Amino acid sequence: MAEKPYKLGILIGRFQVLHAGHEMMIEKGLTLCEKVGVLVGSSQESGTAKNPFSYEMRKKMLHTVFGDRIEVYPLPDAGLGNNSKWGDYVLKHVVDRFGRLPDLLISGKESRRVDWFDGIADVSELYIPKTIDISASRMREAFLADDVAFFRQFSNPKLWECYDEMKKAVLAAKDHPETDSI
Repeated sequence: MAEKPYKLGILIGRFQVLHAGHEMMIEKGLTLCEKVGVLVGSSQESGTAKNPFSYEMRKKMLHTVFGDRIEVYPLPDAGLGNNSKWGDYVLKHVVDRFGRLPDLLISGKESRRVDWFDGIADVSELYIPKTIDISASRMREAFLADDVAFFRQFSNPKLWECYDEMKKAVLAAKDHPETDSI
């Protein structure tokens, strides 16, 4: 097998429904990196409309789809805002978990992420363009509407058997808007 161009790639997301857009980014990381780490943001949050799923449930979704091809770790919010201080916090977690800085940071192109990692030498960034018109918010709305077809259109078939469990969590959280996450 040919050596991949990057040793360690990192993705950060809340995964408050793992959907096809997330999956596409992780698969890209797996093609480019020898090791892929996924940091589950707002890991301390659950039971709210924006963050209905516990860290454990999100980790289960990720491992259901990707198995042991990825390493999944919690990344609690730090209240630092969307800036380079947040980037420093993330990189400290990466070093704590993996013993080194990543070679590649993979994310969707969002304006709030642009300056997270400014000025960090030897760390490349790969922005994946949004080619699938989906968001976790829309996925959660599908649970509220009991739109199984929409859920299946934008989720991995390996997650389909978890539909009822995920729907139950979304329904239980829908009237709880408070959240500490960004």
